[in-house]
Amino acid sequence: MTTSKNRSIVSLCFETDKSFEKNLDRLISLIDQSPEDAIIVAPEVALSGFAYDRFDEAAAFTAVALEKLRKCIANRLLILTAITKEGNEFYNVAYALHDDTILHRQAKVKLFALGAEHEHFTSGEEGAITPFVFEGITIGILICFELRFKTLWQRMEGCDIIVIPAQWGKLRADHFTTLTNALAIMNQCYVIASDASNEDTSAMSGIITPFGGEIRNNGAELLTSHFEERTVLSMRRYLNVGIE
Repeated sequence: MTTSKNRSIVSLCFETDKSFEKNLDRLISLIDQSPEDAIIVAPEVALSGFAYDRFDEAAAFTAVALEKLRKCIANRLLILTAITKEGNEFYNVAYALHDDTILHRQAKVKLFALGAEHEHFTSGEEGAITPFVFEGITIGILICFELRFKTLWQRMEGCDIIVIPAQWGKLRADHFTTLTNALAIMNQCYVIASDASNEDTSAMSGIITPFGGEIRNNGAELLTSHFEERTVLSMRRYLNVGIE
């Protein structure tokens, strides 16, 4: 029986299609295949890709997709990012959805210059990168390139789970695995990393435990494991580095 501090956790890894509708249908299908108590992490901008030439269309689709996802998520928690328009500005916003509610949102702060993100998106406020609590579980979000910034790692201290939605470049795949593994070990928590399986991305989605145990999707669109609070507490007692 599921308790508030013992849940299934799911890392997704799938290709971003040019069709926004196909991406949404694929995501809903994977949600339906996930355990009913799952915390699910989808790749960065999984609904649309970066779609720089279709920004208004993508932002309009985000509103439609979020409504559909809120209706189907039920007792699960889904974390994804989507292109969002506020006024005349576009943001890459992470959403946490549960039980027909948006529990948390934060805009991407560190935009990836090599991908020209800064030419299309407005950066969010660093102060908005804060953990949130879901049924007694403290969860933090770092969006793709944000994984490289040590000051943002400090903002994740004390999290039980850190999630990384990403579109991480294939040429730097080793960096993604190294950084996500280190993040779990440094913060003595679970990390759920979700990268797209596009031609130019790493596809190195995975789940890492507080003890540094690592499992990767290895081509599977859906990888399932379990979050247990006692594992976090055990690691923090075993090697006390001051994380509360």
